Amino acid sequence: MLLAKIVCAFFAWSIVILSIASVWFSWEKGRKHLQRLHQIPCNRCVFFTNNYRLKCTVNPIKACSEEAINCIDFEPKVKTCHSCHNSSKIPFLKFLSKILLVKNLREKI
Repeated sequence: MLLAKIVCAFFAWSIVILSIASVWFSWEKGRKHLQRLHQIPCNRCVFFTNNYRLKCTVNPIKACSEEAINCIDFEPKVKTCHSCHNSSKIPFLKFLSKILLVKNLREKI
């Protein structure tokens, strides 16, 4: 009778431990897969169209897949055009807009 309880407890704890290990390994596998998917650079590329019909204009078959991780045609998006944006002109433009505003107000009076 005592031997049956020991064997039953052993199998019960074995099932619990194996279940926890299975959940842990599944979690780790999913985490590694997500890390790999976050390496796909397509949404940060100039050629990415964000259109489901044509995701990429250069490599439409590889776009948004794991094959695109080391894409040789990757060009990062630039938020502003550095050749067009000249910060030294901004104070002058603010000054000019104030002058024009004052001039328009004087004409209305």
